[in-house]
Amino acid sequence: MPTAVVAVEQSFPPAQRIIDDSLAVRLLPPGARTFVRLLRHRWMRDWMIGMIEKSDPGIWGGLLCRKRYIDEKLVAFRNEIGAVVNLGAGFDTRPYRLAALSGVPVWEVDQGENIKAKEKRLRKAFGSIPANIQLIALDFDRDELGSALAGRGYSMDQPTFFVWEAVTQYLTERGVRATFDWLARARAGSRLAFTYVRRDFLNGKSLYGWESGYRRFVARKIWLFGMQPEDWPGFLEDYGWRIIEDAGYDELAAKYIVPTGRRLAYTLVERMVYAEKV
Repeated sequence: MPTAVVAVEQSFPPAQRIIDDSLAVRLLPPGARTFVRLLRHRWMRDWMIGMIEKSDPGIWGGLLCRKRYIDEKLVAFRNEIGAVVNLGAGFDTRPYRLAALSGVPVWEVDQGENIKAKEKRLRKAFGSIPANIQLIALDFDRDELGSALAGRGYSMDQPTFFVWEAVTQYLTERGVRATFDWLARARAGSRLAFTYVRRDFLNGKSLYGWESGYRRFVARKIWLFGMQPEDWPGFLEDYGWRIIEDAGYDELAAKYIVPTGRRLAYTLVERMVYAEKV
């Protein structure tokens, strides 16, 4: 779904796009590509976005904003890093479309079925997996992340940019902490960009106007982990990380949506953290 949203975004005029990604549609399976092409028609696209906004207010705009934010941080920090590790890569296209990452060693980690599907689509798009990319199948709640990456040539000795986008809410606290146990060994100066869901949404204290999302993701035990913004500084400090920014999607919308002139909602349920290893 995130890659389809990005693909649909390309049908907007350049000045109205929140993110540029001509590769996204090529990584989608045939049925999804057909659906995206249908949405090139403005009336149908506007209708579909309106329907999604009605059922999941702020999800469309929030998703695009978080991707644009991470893109910009990666590009800005490019000269300081020796590697990128994408934890929960999905069909994300950053290593393949951002010129700043050309030649940078990248490790993309996700569940086996996702990695298998992505590898298939990448081979169809490029003929082969780019030489600087490693695809690793892993379950964050069950497998040992450090061993899996080390076995494919990754070393903590190099400053690394870690991306952990739209993953933490699907994990148990044990899975989140196991990942941070590993991130605690990262080289000083490394960076981490990750998203999280607010705990007060998960415990039902504040639904932020998204009752359907609570029923679909929380009541059905799909989203498991959340934190409050005020709890992250101490949590990260225990693992040797310092918060640079903890941004709400209202802040990101002001930066990325408002200049386009589009009227897109943003969600308050999810937030974005950018941190540095000390």
